[in-house]
Amino acid sequence: MSGVTTVVLAGVGGQGTILAGDVLAKVAMADGHDVRLSEVHGMAQRGGSVITFVRFGDEVHAPVVDPGTADHLIAFEMIEAARQLPLLKRDGRLVVNQRVVLPLPVLVGAARVPDDLEAALAREGAIFVDAEALACEAGSSKSANIVLLGAASAGLPLSEESWAEVIASRVPPATVEANLRAFELGRAACLKGACR
Repeated sequence: MSGVTTVVLAGVGGQGTILAGDVLAKVAMADGHDVRLSEVHGMAQRGGSVITFVRFGDEVHAPVVDPGTADHLIAFEMIEAARQLPLLKRDGRLVVNQRVVLPLPVLVGAARVPDDLEAALAREGAIFVDAEALACEAGSSKSANIVLLGAASAGLPLSEESWAEVIASRVPPATVEANLRAFELGRAACLKGACR
């Protein structure tokens, strides 16, 4: 389907994946797009996978994302980036938080994280962002999800004005300033080439 942008946001419970997907969907709507959103929660309260699919364009018929069709994958940690990578197009944009959240099988010694995970993602063209560090710089360690949206926004066809308006209306009032700063730091990092 032409004219439709497909974005997959992948993280684990507690990382703000659902909020980020909601913000992205509302920004797309504010810019006049037809939008479809769906979520998959896997034991989200216990660190399980959380995936949000956002599709927007002139006319979107379904929120379904088939393998190899996503234009953008925004990964909130590296294991989920690897897990959801098959959804991304060959020339899709991969934005990855430089963090690993160890899943239960790793914590109990039943599995291990591949030694070359970051290198493997780099070979897939990953744009790495230290979202936690930029969130702390912005004034709130909980704003890493908004840092990632800022980094991803550099490659999305959505207006800067809509991002600011939606973030300000969607996050708790006491955190608006920190979240707007987090978004700008993430966006600036990618626009200036600081994302690697």
